[in-house]
Amino acid sequence: MKTADDIRKLAKDEDVAYLRMSFSDLNGALKNVEIPIDLLDVALNNQVKIDGSSITGFLPIQNSDMYLYPDLNTWTVYPWITTGGKTASMICDVHNSDGTPFVGDPRFVLKRLDASLSEIGCGHLNVGAEMEYFLFKADEAGKPTNQLNDQASYFDVYPDDRGEACRRETVNTLKAMGFSIVANHHEVAPGQCEIDFKFDNAVKTADRIQLLKLATKTVAVKYGLRATFMPKPKSGVNGSGMHLNTSLFDDSRNLFDDSNAKNGLSELAMHYLAGILAHAQAFTAITNPTINSYKRLVPGYEAPTYVAWAIANRTALVRVPDGRGPQTRFELRSGDPAANPYLAIAAILASGLDGIKNKLTPPKNVEDNIYNMSTEQRSTAQITQLPTSLPKALTNLQADQALFEALGSVTSKYLQVKQTELTRFQLSVTDWEKQTYFNV
Repeated sequence: MKTADDIRKLAKDEDVAYLRMSFSDLNGALKNVEIPIDLLDVALNNQVKIDGSSITGFLPIQNSDMYLYPDLNTWTVYPWITTGGKTASMICDVHNSDGTPFVGDPRFVLKRLDASLSEIGCGHLNVGAEMEYFLFKADEAGKPTNQLNDQASYFDVYPDDRGEACRRETVNTLKAMGFSIVANHHEVAPGQCEIDFKFDNAVKTADRIQLLKLATKTVAVKYGLRATFMPKPKSGVNGSGMHLNTSLFDDSRNLFDDSNAKNGLSELAMHYLAGILAHAQAFTAITNPTINSYKRLVPGYEAPTYVAWAIANRTALVRVPDGRGPQTRFELRSGDPAANPYLAIAAILASGLDGIKNKLTPPKNVEDNIYNMSTEQRSTAQITQLPTSLPKALTNLQADQALFEALGSVTSKYLQVKQTELTRFQLSVTDWEKQTYFNV
């Protein structure tokens, strides 16, 4: 654990000139306030102020003063800023003017839920993230075009391709920021990449997802490319997912592991899994938060569309990947990288906790290709379909009392923000509509 004196020493030893105090809004957009390092003590004393009325999902204009409390353990230097002085950042928790934590801060929601695990004898939630994204070519003005960077596919190698060099530099940048990279490779769709980093506690993983997205977008610009974490930026090809692998630990012991149980999964793990399946219809509104998200959740493009679990079957919503002991985990395959990582992980954890508290039991695992099953076969196997649109998902979230209570007041604000987004979309006229209906 770093202290204020540790931060002062790091700032001096690394010759840092500027500090960015970072936080996330309700939609998951990373925000920051930059201060000169001369004001480091102001930051360390939690005195950097922001206007909460200017942040999506925060406070109304008549009562909008908020303060940033930096998490000292998130100190990192941005490797890509090489002119004008080194720049470091710390990720912050948002507090009200009276010093209390802001309950609408997505990071606080996750921290509070993770801390509640002690009530059931657990230590913490570990999370591993698999991040997919696309690289598009930029035009002479630096704006993204509709042209993908390559025509490669899964695990392909293009030695002369800018995308491969870009991905390598992205990985090196992340490593310089303290990431432990597990794998990086070309994904199924042309122009699509994936970067995976080592699992860690829930909050740290969510922090790193935010930093990974920032670094990826920044490095891409150097190569004349634009990186996007939009779930479905191109029709006719696979969309991008954010697979989240979760497991409950008590110190160093994985509580999901039981070598004497069926499939090596403990009773606690099965209750947790049942909670995930029970609340999937509702938490999809958070793990798949945009109108565009539901253009990815369609049969035929690898993203799961049905609520079921499996050991090896990738058509299921939840999979139990190879590896037991410390590696025992559940992989939720439906989420996408447009999601606010703090809220997405919090919603998954809340669902699992509800399964544990109510001792829910999951249906039998499904190892057949669910896409090829008939409606009757799916019904017999207790397989339901994920919501096919954001409005339906929001309706499900609104009706899920357990998730509403677990996530707190942030849920109501989240629904308001998303309804506003839907209204704006409803009032817009797309190019497809013009092409299809102009001559009616």
